Amino acid sequence: MTLYRQLGIFTLVLFFMLFTGTWLANLESTRSFLIDQLESHAQDTATSLGLSISQHNIDNDKPAIESMINAVFDRGYYRIIRYTDAQQNVQFDRVLDVTIENVPQWFIRLIPLKTPEATANVMAGWQQAGAVYVKSHPGYAYKTLWGNVVRMTLWFLACGIIVLIVGGFGLKLLLKSLVLVEKQADALCRKKYEIQEKVPKTKELRRVVEAMNRMTGKVKEIFEEQVSIAESLKKHAYHDSLTALGNRRFFESQITARLDRGDSTTKGIILLVQIRDLHELNQQKGFQAGDELLQKVAAILQESTKQHPNSVLARLTGGDFGIFVPDALAWDGESIAETVIRKLSQLAVEQLTLTDNVAHVGVVNYENSTSLSRLLSEADLALRSAQQTGPNKWKILSITEESENMPLGQQQWKEILDQALSERKITLYAQPVVNAYDRKQIIHLEIFSRIIQEDGSLLSAGLFMPFAERLHLVSYLDRIVLEEVMRIDPRKIDVDHIAVNVSSASLENDSFRRWVYSALKNLPEKSPRINFEFAEFGAVQNLDLVKEFSLVVRQYGHLVGLDHYGQSSTHLGYLKSLRPDYVKIDRAYTGELKDKESDSRFFVGSLCSVAHSLDINVIAEGVETEQQWELLKELNLDAIQGYIVERPKPLLDKMQES
Repeated sequence: MTLYRQLGIFTLVLFFMLFTGTWLANLESTRSFLIDQLESHAQDTATSLGLSISQHNIDNDKPAIESMINAVFDRGYYRIIRYTDAQQNVQFDRVLDVTIENVPQWFIRLIPLKTPEATANVMAGWQQAGAVYVKSHPGYAYKTLWGNVVRMTLWFLACGIIVLIVGGFGLKLLLKSLVLVEKQADALCRKKYEIQEKVPKTKELRRVVEAMNRMTGKVKEIFEEQVSIAESLKKHAYHDSLTALGNRRFFESQITARLDRGDSTTKGIILLVQIRDLHELNQQKGFQAGDELLQKVAAILQESTKQHPNSVLARLTGGDFGIFVPDALAWDGESIAETVIRKLSQLAVEQLTLTDNVAHVGVVNYENSTSLSRLLSEADLALRSAQQTGPNKWKILSITEESENMPLGQQQWKEILDQALSERKITLYAQPVVNAYDRKQIIHLEIFSRIIQEDGSLLSAGLFMPFAERLHLVSYLDRIVLEEVMRIDPRKIDVDHIAVNVSSASLENDSFRRWVYSALKNLPEKSPRINFEFAEFGAVQNLDLVKEFSLVVRQYGHLVGLDHYGQSSTHLGYLKSLRPDYVKIDRAYTGELKDKESDSRFFVGSLCSVAHSLDINVIAEGVETEQQWELLKELNLDAIQGYIVERPKPLLDKMQES
């Protein structure tokens, strides 16, 4: 029961006790007064009649005596008036039956009134000639008493209603601060930090509100401190403080994570950019001029790659920069290199460099699995070739695996995707996500899509998704995959939740969102619960859309997760706003877990701390060794995913196994 109701009931009980006491006291007072009045009235009447009859008794005028008695009795205030002579013989006797109108019988039985009696002597000279006996009628007393009780009860009821209304309103005002404290505590549980600006004047309530405000502020400080620690660890381990880009370690870890992905065919481009004569510039113009040049170069690289939002930029050392663009093709490398050289050449016009020969760019693109060392070696070779070609030049090399079935141009990709969409030539693979402490306990299955080519070979999502997004076909692909997942019977795979990677670009399509909402609303109960996963970078770029989408799908019992958590350079405070159900730590950090002293371990621990402080579960991607698993368990992760558990398998095989 709420405090408001308790106080309200307590007030009503006190009022009822006050009313009852006052009512009883007033009733007894009125009853005593009426009895006294009846006694006095009966005695006065008997005395008056005795004196009056004495005058007529001398003359033995009985008609006059009878008339006098009748006149008094007919007034109706008396039950009995009797006149007896000296021998106590009744001379006149008038009796009125007791009938009480407009008064309930229960009231008469509940409150008895003793009917007063009075006598007076009748004299004949100095001798007693008789007596007058008078007994009052209680009807008028009961009528008066009942009327007084009714009026008093109605008055108290009216007062009670007024007290109930005014008191209820007053209690609401008084307890408003406590209601706000309740909302503040609830918001705190949801990791929202609300401060009450208006402090109540009541001393005790003011102390409660002030204490709650202090606690809310302290919890907010703790969360901000956790985020700050995570950010500082990330910057220290993976960022270059001068240019705000990644450092060599970050650059190589991102490439390695992409190369080690087993769920897609790896491809992309790497560019090495080298600024000329940086050492001489520092000697002639000072380190400040060199720092300004490096910051300008970083800005140019960011501007030149803005059409590729998943690009990884890093300052490797001194005047050497690296650009990694996953899932990109050769013509993207040419376009980026040409843009970078053109913009860097303009720095000479601004007199930020010593000579017109500002920089060279080496580009390598790959379309098949390879190693980091070979990629960097080829990129370095391309850079040396560009330097030999002339000032401000770029050179591109390719690491390819010739295949007649591999599409080469954008038009070919469009034809393949159009055919796959129209004929629904898409098959699904699945990989389990398991409890970090019990690998037999499956949390959910993550779905990976493949396109079936005419010769039966498969194209992975990592290969065709960049083209699907570029050709604005990704929402159609996402819809087909979701339709297939919605038809799965969870009983055949022994898992209730199935995770599906959805492109945040699909949410920009209004028809796609409407279809998802309608499909989830009408989804049969036997259908699986869907975990909608978004890549962290895309989710942050479309934060409002993802938040709106999350609110709707959660109403129907589904979940929202973030993939590649920690990959984005965005401040981790966005988690407070987005509130995903879980996050998957990017495999780049998992791959660097070597021992307990690894910087990556501390960074992963800080990411977990930030997520767990918001009641968000944490899953590690790309777990491949027992050592990694043991280290992750120590970091209090909730679940793991990777080859140590199981490689992705066709979903049909998973259903047959179950």
